[in-house]
This record gives sequence, C-alpha cells and structure tokens, in this order.
Amino acid sequence: MKNIIFLILAFLFSTFIHAQKVKVADKYFRDFAYLKAIELYKEALKKEDSSEHILSRIGDCYYNNSNSDQAYFWYNKAVNKYNKIHPQYIYKYIQTLRSLGKYNKANQWLKKFKTLQQNGKHTKDFESISLEKFQELSTPKDIHVRVINLNSNSKFSDFGGYEQNGNLYFSSSRADETTKGKKKIYKWNGEPYLNIYQSTIDRIDSTIVVKDITPISSDKVNLKNEHEGTLTLTNDGKTLYFTRNNINKRKKTSYDKEGNSNLKLYRAKLKGNQWTAVEELPFNDKTFSTGHPTLSPDEKTLYFVSDRKGGYGQSDIYKVTINDDGSFGTVKNLGDKINTEGREVFPFVAKDSTLYFSSDSHINLGFLDIYKSNILKKRVDEDIEIKNLGAPYNSGYDDFAFFLNPDGDSGYFSSNRIGGKGSDDIYTFDKYECKQVLTGVTYDKLTLESLADVTVKIIDETGKIISTTLSDNNGKYIFEEISCGKTYSILATKANYRPDSKQFSTTTTNGSELKLDLYLTPLIIKKEIVVNPIFFDFDKYNIRADAAYELENIVNVMRENPKMIIKIESHTDNRGSAKYNMKLSNKRAKATRDYISSRGIAAERIPSAIGYGESQLLNKCGINNKPPCTEKEHDENRRSAFLILNDYQ
Repeated sequence: MKNIIFLILAFLFSTFIHAQKVKVADKYFRDFAYLKAIELYKEALKKEDSSEHILSRIGDCYYNNSNSDQAYFWYNKAVNKYNKIHPQYIYKYIQTLRSLGKYNKANQWLKKFKTLQQNGKHTKDFESISLEKFQELSTPKDIHVRVINLNSNSKFSDFGGYEQNGNLYFSSSRADETTKGKKKIYKWNGEPYLNIYQSTIDRIDSTIVVKDITPISSDKVNLKNEHEGTLTLTNDGKTLYFTRNNINKRKKTSYDKEGNSNLKLYRAKLKGNQWTAVEELPFNDKTFSTGHPTLSPDEKTLYFVSDRKGGYGQSDIYKVTINDDGSFGTVKNLGDKINTEGREVFPFVAKDSTLYFSSDSHINLGFLDIYKSNILKKRVDEDIEIKNLGAPYNSGYDDFAFFLNPDGDSGYFSSNRIGGKGSDDIYTFDKYECKQVLTGVTYDKLTLESLADVTVKIIDETGKIISTTLSDNNGKYIFEEISCGKTYSILATKANYRPDSKQFSTTTTNGSELKLDLYLTPLIIKKEIVVNPIFFDFDKYNIRADAAYELENIVNVMRENPKMIIKIESHTDNRGSAKYNMKLSNKRAKATRDYISSRGIAAERIPSAIGYGESQLLNKCGINNKPPCTEKEHDENRRSAFLILNDYQ
C-alpha cells in the first residue's frame, strides 16, 4: 500500500513539475526569449505531452526567428494532429510551406484555411485572390508614396505629364507668350484650347522643380483654336504621337452631323529642333474619336482610346501593330476584361509591360480612377488581374493620365481633386520605404557605466525578431532601418545580466532618429548571484512557476560560468516558532537546489543548501516580533541567497 501511495505521489509530483515547466516556458515566450522557451517546451515533451499548445508554441518560436525548416516541422505536427487548431497556425503553416517551395501542399492547406475562415473578416478577399496575393496582403507594407502638386500647374487645365531625357511634356489650356495672354475660349469647359508644352526638370534632393515652360517647337503642332495633347514619344525622342481635334483641309475644326468634333491621332517627326511632317493615322474616322496614345516598350504596338462602333462601352482601349515600314496592322479591342460599359481612357504601358489606365466603371473611389493590369504580360496559365491603385493616386474625383518613369518608383498622374491650382493639375509622385534610425546606449543599471557587447533585438508586434545587433565598446547600438508608423519591442541581453526590454513606437516621418537607452541589471554582485525574491506559498516549499522563472537566472549564470560553485541559503521571517522556521527554510533551500539541478547543473556545484530559519534577520524585527515589524520588513527577511564559493573565472 505504501508503495502504491509513493507511486501516486511520485506521479503527481512529476505532473506538477511538468506543468510548471510549461508555465515557465510560457513566461519566456512572452519575454521573446524564444531559445530558452524552446528548451523548456521540449523538456515538457519528454513527458510525451504533445499538446496543441506546446507544439504550436515551439512552431511560433522558430517562426519568429525566421527558421522555416523547424517552424514547418512543428506546425506540421500540430496541424495534422489537431483538427480544430486555430486558423492562425494554419496560416503560419502555409507561410512556411511557401518559404520552403512546397506550393502544392500550401494550396491544399489554403483551401482548408478558407473553409475555416468562412465567417472570418478576410473571407471575401481570400476567395478572390491567389496564394501569392494572400501573402502580399498579409505582409506589413512599408512603402510610402509622396505626392506633390507641380510648381508648373496653372489656374487652367494641366494634365498628361510625360517625362523623357530631363524634359517634361504635358497638355495645358494656359495662355502663353505666343498668344500674348489671349486664347479663344472653348465653350465646352469655358477654358482656352489645349496645347502641348515642354519644360525642363530639376531634381534637388527630394524636390522637383519644373522650369523653362514653352510650347513644343513646331509650326505644324499647336494649331490656333484646336485642342492638342495627350502624347507619347519613341525612345529615341524623334517620333511623336499626339491627339488633336478633327480638322479639315483648311486646318479648321471639322464637325460630324451631330455637331461634335471628334478626336484623331497624329504622328510627327523631329527634324533638328522642330516637329514636322505631321500625318494623320489611317484608322481615324470623323464619325468617332481616337486618342490618348501610348507605345509598348518595344515600340511595335500602339495603344489608344476610341468610342468607335463594336466596343463595350462609352470608350474602350484598343491596340494596333506598328509595322517595320511605319504602316499599321488591324485595330483590335483589348476585350471585356479591361473594357466595360463605361469609360476606359488614358492608357499607359510601363517598362515592364504593366498596363495602366483610368476607368469610371471598375470598382473605384469615385469618377475616374487609375488601375493597373497584367493583361499585356501574363503567362498562359495566369488570370487577368485588374487592381485599383488606391490612395493617394486615386481620390473621389477624376484621376487619370498615369505615367511611370523607367525606375518604377516615380512618375506623374493628373487629377481635379480638391486642393489643386486649376481645373486639372499634374502631380508628381515617388515611392519610398519610410525608415527611421534607432540608437541608444546600453548601461549597467547599478554602476551606470556603459556596457559593451550587449545583444539588442528589435521585435515586431507579432513577436517576430526582425533585427539583431551588438552594442560597441562604448555601449552604443544602432538600427539604421526601422519601419515607420509601427510599434516594436526592444530587448537587450548579456551573459550574467538581467535583460532589459521596452516597447516603443516609430513616427511616420522618414529619416527621423529615435533614442532609447537600455539598462541591464547585473546578476553577479561581489560574491553573490542576486535575483529577485524567490516566493513560496504559505507553509509550502514547492517551487512555484514565478519562482522557477526567477531561478532560470541562476541556471543561466551557472551555465555561462561552468566552474562556478555556489551554496544556497534560505531564510524566513520571525513569525512562527524558530524550530518550525528552521525546518521550513531547510526544505525550501533543498527544493531550490533540486530545481537548479533538474535543469542540468551538476549536483557537486551546489554542495550546500541550508535553511537558516529566522536566525539571520536583516532588520530590527526581534524575537517574538518585538518591536512590531511592517510587512515590508518581513519581506526583507524572507529571502534566498546564492553565494559564490570559488574563483570561477
């Protein structure tokens, strides 16, 4: 019977110790000490407990350290063992599969993820996007867009910015020196007729200045009282395609039966510094409009807008092949994936063959919005995608005439949004990754001297370690690229010191510098390992989770100093009998020793673990509590000491 009772007690004690290790591991996980947490979680697994909590937490530890192989290994165990596991772990599992190139398996799990998320907030998006898109949407976006209203904008309409070789070309209804400030008013909008202008661009640091604005050099372009604009140039700058009102042989506006003057496309050649040899393109017609030209990167295809018969809506985007001799092939509609029953206008084809255009019928923020599509470069097995560029490119007003420089990060668009200078304005934009600098000094908290070789880590809101560095000989550390507008934790660790951690937030100002000093408390002071008080339950001597968490500091110090030998002293306050306190403190000292030994510290390195009861009080508390003591004074007496017995270095 005694043996049975002993076995039951041993089992209960083992279960208790196991549960404690999981709790301690959880505390280290909370403090971003992932390697220590992994160690403790794995020790718990030795008891053959492969709970969802432990498996997923180990996976998280590796995931947050960007260790895809190990994260996959542990998440794989968790998701395959527990059918009702939280969807967040399936999501992370999918991410690790993608990281390892296991795309087929990732797609299979994505289907399950969608099923589990049927009532979730992301369900709609997930039903309509690919796994790659899913990853894109799940990644924090650090790309910011700066938008500037150009200094060249007038009180009239300015739009269609097109940059080449340091020159900016655009359309404007402004008055200029050639008209002596007087231009005939176009009755449609009450503004002068449009002309094509060119200017030079100065870029100084982050600013852009447009100057030397003049009509393009030609007596064949910018005809009096005619609209001309929306242009494109060949890469050599010697051929110009542009839009103009329909004109007759006398170079006067020509109207159709309904009294409309439709648009037509023209081509001009540069001779010297003059645009000449203007010719009308053969696929124009006076019964419909054709305009807004743009070229493919190889200049073999011309894209344009037309409201000719056979289209899908008010105006569609078309294409036509340009033959080697300059003639043109058959005009083709881009199809109903791009064109709608509304207006599709102002196409532009970027260097990578992405099509940009404006529309008032695709899902938008209001009126004309700017979109991009892969239709011109998609592979056979890809779907055609159309994406609204969103703010700040789009607003609740007309946003159009998008142009992207070859660098892919800067360009122009036009808009009549509130806050402009005229009816339409040209805006320049550039994309940048908003980053800030974080610096500080690591100190010894007791001496306030700078502390070198401290490991400093930046941790994001999900608990993932995103950057690590060491403080230099003067204790200074620096992180040069911290994302803007986010909240982080910073963790400073060094052997034989208690870590310091803080939470901080970055601003939204690119290039700002933040300063955050860190203070680490030494664990070795003179000949003692000093930790926070080790607390026990009343009248108990078992090691609680909070005590185990603190004792891990002793374990760390002894591992870091393998020759160190210590003794443990346990003390009580003076409440209760001296004999009872002596016995209780002795049990607590030995329980403390046993915990440290269970963590792999050899028993001979702790030759002494003794309880002293109330025999070594630190304050005025006397025998039988005379004079009376405060609770704080009692706390001072209830303590454990870890005294170093040798020269361990």
